[in-house]
Amino acid sequence: MYEFYPYFTNDGSVGLYSPADDDIYHSTYGALSEAYEKFVLPANFDEYFKTHNEIKILDICYGIGYNSKSFLNYFLQNFEKKIKALNISIDEIDTDNKFSKIFIKAIDIDKNLIYLSPFIKMDKKIFFNNKINFSHEKISRLLKKDTKRKYKFEKYINIILLKKIIKSFPEIFDDIEFNNLLKSKKYKPYFDKNICRIYEFYKNSGYYKTLKSRFRAYLHNIYYRYISRSYKKALKALKLHDFNFELEINDARKAIKEDYNTYNYIFLDAFTPAKCPCLWTVDFFKLLHKHLEEDGLLLTYSNSASVRNAMIQAGFWTGKIYSKELDKFIGTIGTKKLELIKHGLSEYDLGLINTKAGIVYRDKNLSLDNESIIKVHEKEVSESNLLSSSKFIKLFRKQTK
Repeated sequence: MYEFYPYFTNDGSVGLYSPADDDIYHSTYGALSEAYEKFVLPANFDEYFKTHNEIKILDICYGIGYNSKSFLNYFLQNFEKKIKALNISIDEIDTDNKFSKIFIKAIDIDKNLIYLSPFIKMDKKIFFNNKINFSHEKISRLLKKDTKRKYKFEKYINIILLKKIIKSFPEIFDDIEFNNLLKSKKYKPYFDKNICRIYEFYKNSGYYKTLKSRFRAYLHNIYYRYISRSYKKALKALKLHDFNFELEINDARKAIKEDYNTYNYIFLDAFTPAKCPCLWTVDFFKLLHKHLEEDGLLLTYSNSASVRNAMIQAGFWTGKIYSKELDKFIGTIGTKKLELIKHGLSEYDLGLINTKAGIVYRDKNLSLDNESIIKVHEKEVSESNLLSSSKFIKLFRKQTK
């Protein structure tokens, strides 16, 4: 039976733990907050939409969808503000013309995480992590902390996402493994009950034939189409904007090799290079470079010297992501235009790249498994004459005293 390991993060959104990697998918200070601060805010979408009404985003390692959902949440909240500034109510807008065209290609190898993404709770006010069936030091620190919500999440975003997933994967209704996950009492606290009800309406109306279930579906239809505010907002957003989701269950390397699109933004949110090197190799970054628009941005949470070196070798101008909220650098940005880099790599960063820590992972044909990539990397590091990172750090500190 498929198992997944949810817990509540400190902003009331749900994070996941991976027992195979003994690591967490999302920061314990807030899964939604992390998506905003590491991907959405550094992308500077406000500036982008001043001159564009179309956008293409590649979301690598989609997981339960935080980066794509955070973008849509940010975009639609800002659209509402612009409309209100004109003293117009969104409900009053009646047009067949689309204000914006949005295309998101989301890739993940885990089918169940993609399916579950609209169901995940985003705004739990009071939560308890003392009933989870696993332990992790960072999660245990949350047990007595108050919730700190930084960003408001609009519930209708998940309704939009649910409709798109059902359209892409109608087989979801017959997927026994997934439907058992939704029904499990163990996971019930982490799922939004209203989204579950909407899903049941879609499922019942199309797949059950008894009079009783048809009548129940009819009642759900009345409620969600004519009463539910969130449902109405979702339908309105879909009417005013052209939302296209291409959700693919696949190895990201294979999916992108077979993709002929170029993107304005690439979100790279894979597990760390030490655990999932196949999506951090110099060869994979070369592939991403080909799929990035000339004025596009690649964003990742990683600060690894190896990752930054791989990006540079792949042809990216590379810089750092700075968070005003946290007052520190929290990731890496890549682009084809130097002028788009706001925070360049420092002398220290560049020095670290030229140590053993900066030796890149390799996967020439984009087909090796993680274990093979790690073995090749370990051999190259052991045979290298480059300075170790620890020696470089000591020397650097001496020289800058």
